[in-house]
Amino acid sequence: MIALYIVLAIVVVAALVIVVRRRGRRRVPQLAPPRAAMPEVLVTEVTSMPSLTTVRLEERLATSRGVFDRVRSLSPSDHLSEEQLAVVEEVLLRSDVGLTTANAVLEELRSHGAPDGVAAAVREILLSSLSGDRTTSAEADEGRVPVWLFVGVNGVGKTTTIGKLAKRNHDAGRSVLLAAGDTFRAAAADQLEQWATRTDSGIVRANEGADPGSVVHDAIGRASAKGFDIVLADTAGRRANSTNLLDELSKVRRVADRAPGQVVETLLVLDATTGQNALSQAQEFLAASGVTGIVLTKLDGTARGGIVIAIERDLGVPVKFVGVGEGVDDLIVFDPEEFVDSLLST
Repeated sequence: MIALYIVLAIVVVAALVIVVRRRGRRRVPQLAPPRAAMPEVLVTEVTSMPSLTTVRLEERLATSRGVFDRVRSLSPSDHLSEEQLAVVEEVLLRSDVGLTTANAVLEELRSHGAPDGVAAAVREILLSSLSGDRTTSAEADEGRVPVWLFVGVNGVGKTTTIGKLAKRNHDAGRSVLLAAGDTFRAAAADQLEQWATRTDSGIVRANEGADPGSVVHDAIGRASAKGFDIVLADTAGRRANSTNLLDELSKVRRVADRAPGQVVETLLVLDATTGQNALSQAQEFLAASGVTGIVLTKLDGTARGGIVIAIERDLGVPVKFVGVGEGVDDLIVFDPEEFVDSLLST
């Protein structure tokens, strides 16, 4: 028995020794050295942020800008040589500004030269051709619903343009109703319905082949009853030289402009990559639908950016929006100075 007590005592003593040794081996925490004082930073000048819109437009219009490289490389001169004038003429025609504008530029350069640089002189002349009113109206007479009509041939990006402008109106705080009036193109209404979902807009559609005027009429009636702020109406887009199409557009416009609706904008959508063909299309649509503005799509994908100038000078209709990419926010309000500077700034 005594032996058992002795063994237990030894075990207890050994355990106490182990505990004491472990506590003795614990490291004493070290305090971190004090941080050095931060140097005082003195701001002597605040630099404004660059214009993202201008930089972005230059990047998006790189193809058209490249055409004007030769103009930017010409030296200032009070009297330009015929060789220099020939370079300017070639560049302008390649960019699709049109013969009328090209001749006007050459006449001005012959008369006054370019003492501040050829690019600067051309810039001023082109800007003088872009002086139209680019505001868009979203207001109608009291008790009536404002309507934007969209016209243009198939394939120019008309339905996508409507969707992007639906988002722009929605972001501005307006409730938007889309009218799927292009009842002759397969899947046109489906495409517009997708945009309605993306932009939190309402939509009125009918079966394929239905009367477009009836669709627009029903949409305006619903907008009036439900309190929508604006109706964006798609229309058929068959060939512009089809008399039936142009008659149909005239009819749709009359329907849309009848109370409780009021057409406040008729936007012709054109594809910039088609160049002078876009100008021919525009001439066909003007009389039939009372166009108030142009939407020029796919401007980022062409070297023919000068078509903007040709359209405004020859038709007298302002370009109000331009498409410079595939994104939903890549349909931007057209700014003449930013556009011309993106082509000619050094």
